[in-house]
Amino acid sequence: MDHVIAALPPGSRVLDASAPGTGLSSPRHDIEIVRLAPGKSVAAMRFESETFDLAVVGLGLDPAFDLEDAAREIGRVLKTDGGLYLTVAESGTLTDRIFRWLSGRAAPAKVFRSPGDVVVPVERLTGLKCSGTRVLFSGLSFLNARNITHRPKRLLLFANGNERFLAFLTWMMRTSDLLFGTRASHYGWEFYFGSAAPVDSAEWWSNVCVRCGAGHSEVFLRQRTGVRRTLHFWESYRCPECSGWNLLTRD
Repeated sequence: MDHVIAALPPGSRVLDASAPGTGLSSPRHDIEIVRLAPGKSVAAMRFESETFDLAVVGLGLDPAFDLEDAAREIGRVLKTDGGLYLTVAESGTLTDRIFRWLSGRAAPAKVFRSPGDVVVPVERLTGLKCSGTRVLFSGLSFLNARNITHRPKRLLLFANGNERFLAFLTWMMRTSDLLFGTRASHYGWEFYFGSAAPVDSAEWWSNVCVRCGAGHSEVFLRQRTGVRRTLHFWESYRCPECSGWNLLTRD
């Protein structure tokens, strides 16, 4: 979402209505970011109409929220020329199933299985046209021991959250997707509505860090980081965001 924030003019007001752990972080000091209080429903906001230039809604791994009520309220508080950046987890993916099994959460009553499940109601209720959609990939960072204060016993099946193990596991998932057309490494989608400018949809960001969850393209990683040969045919890199160790997948 960094490019969306970078494109905002000075003085813009941004609503961060993301789920805990998926919020907005920006070095810009010439814009105002208003964060929704943790646990507060998007649909229960009490801001004046046409207050914000951009809304950022990162919903993490749990799509159990009322999309229609949230979209209606976001459409109210956004300016007529405003934009919306939204990420949604796809129900039923391998990542979704692992997350729910590990956390003990039940599947939500409302599920998203295609981009249209999100685009149609959001366009209708906000009045904003969808300008771009892109598949998001998982780095399984929620399994990383560095990110967990209390490790459940079930984590033992994933080498107790060992970062190197997760790097090899995500590499295998992405490689399976490339070779066999599976969706093992898919996490969900990101959507751009209104004035939120999308990135080039042809740019593939399947390399997602197992520590911080930042995604990058193969081209970017080869240009900006020291990709190294690891063992026989693996290549590895250090995440430019957090220095986490990862295996590179070709785009």
